[in-house]
Amino acid sequence: MRTMSAVWIENDPIPLERERKIERETHKLEKRLCRLVGQAIGDYDMITAGDKVMVCLSGGKDSYALLDILLKLQRRAPVSFDIVAVNLDQKQPGFPEHVLPDYLKALGVPFRIEEQDTYSIVKDKIPEGKTMCSLCSRLRRGILYRVASELGATKVALGHHRDDIVQTFFLNMFFGGKLKAMPPKLQSDDGRHVVIRPLAYVPENDLVRWAAHREFPIIPCTLCGSQENLQRRQVGEMIRGWDRKHPGRVDNLFHALQNVVPSHLADGTLYDFKGLTATGVPDAQGDKAFDEDEFPASATLPALQVIKL
Repeated sequence: MRTMSAVWIENDPIPLERERKIERETHKLEKRLCRLVGQAIGDYDMITAGDKVMVCLSGGKDSYALLDILLKLQRRAPVSFDIVAVNLDQKQPGFPEHVLPDYLKALGVPFRIEEQDTYSIVKDKIPEGKTMCSLCSRLRRGILYRVASELGATKVALGHHRDDIVQTFFLNMFFGGKLKAMPPKLQSDDGRHVVIRPLAYVPENDLVRWAAHREFPIIPCTLCGSQENLQRRQVGEMIRGWDRKHPGRVDNLFHALQNVVPSHLADGTLYDFKGLTATGVPDAQGDKAFDEDEFPASATLPALQVIKL
């Protein structure tokens, strides 16, 4: 017998309105993801007519989202292109081999599972307690480039997002002494492939929410995922802290990577400092060392209050 309380709960308008709100927010999130990915593809001419895009699927939230959004865009893109998903099974102990094939078969997406025991190689070459990411990444890269050639893929799509790109910038600056990040599009180091990052404009928080909504079958990386104190993790925590305290700062950092002024840095290979002479012609980009820098008062630093005396 149904109780009176059960009737009230089932007909309670508050949960229904909350459900509708969640649906609206999820729809907005989907539209934003498609817009940001589509914008990045268009800005950098990542995908053109007739391309065969190899989506590297790791089993993490980012690569799942990349494949998911590309499939949505494929149905309404202004050009026709093919998608093939590729996963590298590195033979990590306990790796659930059935998860990705089952997921991709259900989607009806062409795919290839490449089995290579890079796990044993990395464990053999890297001393206990040392970071494994670098060697693991090099091995993966070589294998995936080979697979791309075998599949006839014209583009290799990776799931790096906006926050990954900003993190890489700081890692190179702090630990490598270089102003260098992950570009949205570049040539592979073997010169045979074009690598694209369609998630370049997407913040990680949006991907976390999308993965939860889509209930992707996430596969954790047991090779290096448990390693503590990785430099990337430390930089990531720094950036997330900024994002919480100063919304908009990470966006500005990414936009700065798209707005470089070589004449105001110090790299003589990018700007001819040695050959610089006074021309007598006014230059808006000329030195303004005695001018006060002007920035938006609180657009990116809401925690600061500007007081005029």
